[in-house]
Amino acid sequence: MKNRPYIINAAWDTEAKVWVATSDDVPGLATEARDVDALIKKLRVMIPELLEANGLLPRKRGRAVLDVPFEIRAEYHERLRLQA
Repeated sequence: MKNRPYIINAAWDTEAKVWVATSDDVPGLATEARDVDALIKKLRVMIPELLEANGLLPRKRGRAVLDVPFEIRAEYHERLRLQA
């Protein structure tokens, strides 16, 4: 486990109209959601599950609390067409 946040990259897919999230820090992470709030909810579940499945979290012992910080780096692009 690392001290710095796990970096999650999120980009808006204009055609599908969803946010798509991937990460080099969390093996196997690929998900999408209609808005950022829904994406965060999914990530809160998926990140620890994927880290555990990939052996990147210590095994659970007793009631120990693990701190698993993550940071979303979002990218959104839009082109406006204005009458000249």
